[in-house]
This record gives sequence, structure tokens and C-alpha cells, in this order.
Amino acid sequence: MTRMIVARVLRLLLVGCYVAVVFLAVLAVAGLVLGAERLDLLAPFAAALVAAGGLGLVLPHIDRLVGQLTQHRQTTPYSALAAAAARIRAGTLAEALPGLAEVLAEGTGAQRAVLWLAVSDRLVSAAVFPPEPDGNTATPHTVDNLGVLLARPDTDHVVPVLDGPVLRAALAIGKPDVPLTPADQQLMQDVANGAGLLLRGVALNTELEQRVRRAAELAAQLQESRQRLTHAREVERRRLVTELSHVTTDRLAALHRDLAAARAALNGPPGDPEQPQRGLAKARAGLDELLERFRVIARGVYPAVLRDQGPVGALDELVADLPRPVQLSGGPIERLDWEVESGIYYLTASAMQHLAGVPAEEALRVHLEHAEGRLTVRITDPALPTPAGEVRAALADDVERLAALGGDVELTEDGKGGALLRATLPDQLHPAVEQLGLRALAPGPR
Repeated sequence: MTRMIVARVLRLLLVGCYVAVVFLAVLAVAGLVLGAERLDLLAPFAAALVAAGGLGLVLPHIDRLVGQLTQHRQTTPYSALAAAAARIRAGTLAEALPGLAEVLAEGTGAQRAVLWLAVSDRLVSAAVFPPEPDGNTATPHTVDNLGVLLARPDTDHVVPVLDGPVLRAALAIGKPDVPLTPADQQLMQDVANGAGLLLRGVALNTELEQRVRRAAELAAQLQESRQRLTHAREVERRRLVTELSHVTTDRLAALHRDLAAARAALNGPPGDPEQPQRGLAKARAGLDELLERFRVIARGVYPAVLRDQGPVGALDELVADLPRPVQLSGGPIERLDWEVESGIYYLTASAMQHLAGVPAEEALRVHLEHAEGRLTVRITDPALPTPAGEVRAALADDVERLAALGGDVELTEDGKGGALLRATLPDQLHPAVEQLGLRALAPGPR
């Protein structure tokens, strides 16, 4: 109480000295300009006007000087909260936070005041007063918890800002040259208690911005995923058209010639009675071969075993028809989406048919693995039958299809005539949205 009385008296004396100096200066100037006969009439009004106009500029400096001399500050917890609330009403939240740090520094006489916001499980600096000398406010500082914050060399006192049991922010000050007083601690605690509701809105807006940004990122990922699937379908369509054209063009032409020959033999002059039957038999054999090729293509486009048992079962069925031994191991623990399983299956099947399509003594080793969100196949060939360049050319369509799904393929030679083909694919083609919607919008504990 004594310190407050002394501060008020000193403040009045300094203000009185200021007014006296202003009056004397104005009277002196007015005497030179107006003359002695008009000095008594106009000088007092001019002096009062100048003193009142300059008081608003001088008063903060007087208060600061009084605080330094008496260790008493005019700022109270209530005026600090009122100043912070006025800043929030007058501008944006980005303007309110520096204002709150400034009020905190002025109210405690601290050389540095920082307002830290609780974001996720960390504290991020949101406002500093006075501003950092380099002006580097775009990159905020981050600490793990209140203990780490208090251990910083530029921090002498920390008060958490709580909203019930939830930590919303922390107020920190640094007073390296002046001792921390109980009045400082009480002021910071009162400011923290009153600022809880104000900072709750800041924290909620921060969380909302993060969720909106995350939703935009998920939407972009979803759009990219859909584009990859569309491209993959186009690649598969071109492959299917090419294979059908290769299989049917020559065989349909041969079937047409055989049927035309049989028809000519039936409608022509009498001759060999067995010739029409031989022509029909040849046409039937060609038709049977064409149907079998269609069945093979259908199994390649949509293998029933792949649908029922997954890629390991479908590849195991393919191994039985290859002339070279194949060691198949591993496999996904659980079933995945059709695009993922079929994508890795088609590339593996094409590689197996190309590498194991001719007899060889050494077995081709194929291993499937599902780990860390990716489905991976490793094909090890100890004796590569064809150059690596031809293998890449033969698998070009399948590599493009896998790349369209977000995967990648790598073929490396070991320098001893062998090679390793490694292909990976994400186990989810769409972004993993953890119940985006009600769960994302539901507020957490407040």
C-alpha cells in the first residue's frame, strides 16, 4: 500500500512538473510572438491546450519511470484483461495475441513476454513482446511441455492457461535484471484466469484450421487416387485390346478359310467325298483352339482363384503351367482391395511367364510380403534368360499400370548373370480417412 501511495504521489509530481514546464515554455514563446499586451489573455489557453495534447504522449513514459523508481506499476490484472479484450474486439486473433503479450510485459515490467499456444501435445510460441530483433516471427518456437519451457534461459516464470482440465496456453515472462515479485505472480495468474475463455476461441479456431487443411489434403489425395485408377483402367484396356487382337486376328482368318474351303467342296462338282468332312474337322479344331485361347485370356483378365484366394493362390495356379520350377513364398496376411491384389498379381504373373517361360534347372524364387502399409513382391532369378533391357520392355505395360496405382518397380542385375525384380504397391489406394465427418467435427474434452 505504501509503495502504491508513493507511486501515485510521484506520478502527480511528475505530471505537475510536465504541466509547469509546458506552461512556462508556452508563456515564453507567446510573449515573443504576441507581445506583452495580449499575453495575459491568450497564453493560458494556449498553454492548457498544448499540455493536454502532449499529456497522452508523455503519460506512458511517466508511468514507466514511476514503475522503475518505485517498483509499482499502474497496470492491474483487470486493466490488462480489458486491454486484451479491446484488442480482440478491435481486430483479428492474430492481432490480439501480440497485444496480450504486450499487456503482460507492461503489467509485470518484464523484459520479455511470450504467449505459447497448446497445439496437439506441444507448446508453440504465438506472440512475443517485444518482437524479436530479427523479425523472424514466421517460424515459431516449439517446446514439448511446461517443464521444458520453464527450463529455458529466457524464462523466469510460467503460468498455464487452463480451460477446465485442458491446457490451452501458457504465459511466460523473463525478468533477468529485476526480481520476480508476488504481485507479478498474482497478476499473471489473474490474467491467465481471465484469458482462458479468450484463448479457448483461439485454440478452437486453430484446431478448425488444421482440420480444414487436413480435409483439403485428403480431398486432393482422393482425387489423385481416382486419377491413378482411371489411368490404370486405361492401361489395362489397351493391354486387353492388344492381346485380343493378337490372339483372334490370325485364328479367325484361318477359321474363315477352312469354312470357305468346306463350303466350296460341298457346293462344287462331285469329287472326294471326304474333303468337306476334313475341312469341317479342321475348322472345328481351329474353333476349339480359339475358344481355349479366349478362356486363357478370361482367366488372365479376371482369375477366379485371385478373387477367391488372393494373389498367392492365383500365382500358385500359374506356377503349375510353367516349364521352369518356381519357389513361391510369403503373401499378405489379410485380403486387400481388388485393385491392389490384381495390380501386384498381373505384374508378377507377367514377370513369371517371361522369366520362367522356358525350361531351366535353377528355380525362380518369388516372395510376397505385406508390411508397413505396402505390398511387395521380390522375384530373384539366379540365371536371367534374357537381357535386362528386354525384360523391362516386356513388362512395360504392367509397370505403367502399377505406377498408375502409386507403385514402383525396380530391376537390378547382380553382376553374375542373375537379377532381382522388386515391385511395391500401397495397400490402400484411397487416403485413409479415420471416420472423417462426425468424429472429425466432434469437439474433444474441453
